[in-house]
Amino acid sequence: MSYHIVWGYETDQARRADFEAVYGAEGDWERLFRQGDGYLGTELFRDASGAPRYVTVDRWVSRGSFDAFRLRFAAEYSALDQRAGLLTSRETFLGDGEGG
Repeated sequence: MSYHIVWGYETDQARRADFEAVYGAEGDWERLFRQGDGYLGTELFRDASGAPRYVTVDRWVSRGSFDAFRLRFAAEYSALDQRAGLLTSRETFLGDGEGG
């Protein structure tokens, strides 16, 4: 079992490359998350229609490991969240839960 957090994003065409650099593999979020115990990885999905819409799935060993990360890296998380938020026109929490 692992814990998953799912977010949906919309950006504009001009910001796609910057968005993917921050949210994609080896991006700023992944580099921050790797500092936390129990981080398993992040997947970035691009809308197949070509629209600048994305979904991310962050995977952790457990909700507790994510909560411990958020507590320990609260300042860094907040700073990155503010900076990354400038790249999106919409950010939607889609859900979280445990899965195999």
